[in-house]
Amino acid sequence: MIYINVAKQSNYPISSVKIKKFLQNFFKNHGIVSDAECNVSFVGEEKMKALGKKYYKDNNLHNVFSFVESEISSQGGPALGWKNVTDVIQLGEIVVCFPVVLKEAKMEGKLIEEKALELIGHSALHLLGIHHKE
Repeated sequence: MIYINVAKQSNYPISSVKIKKFLQNFFKNHGIVSDAECNVSFVGEEKMKALGKKYYKDNNLHNVFSFVESEISSQGGPALGWKNVTDVIQLGEIVVCFPVVLKEAKMEGKLIEEKALELIGHSALHLLGIHHKE
């Protein structure tokens, strides 16, 4: 089983169920067959800037971050304080800046949920070790 934990404010119009199903299918389609867990958090601009400053040493407002388990552990714990409750492979943590999702969705003529899933899929690739072409 692939466990997906989602944390978001209730006023963010994104379905946690859709995110869970999307990521479960995504990871299965990319060869994850063992029991695994991934955490997804939606945050505001202030929290995203604080994470950028802490982990990436910049002051930029990013749309999404991905943290593999080894990155989180070496920095002194999960980026947003997730407590792993299962004894399975930890894929990592995805952090999405909701206000940036809103802006980008509007600029690109996409639905908010569509843009959020696009960013989550992009970050999930990073968790699997698939990165940008240089």
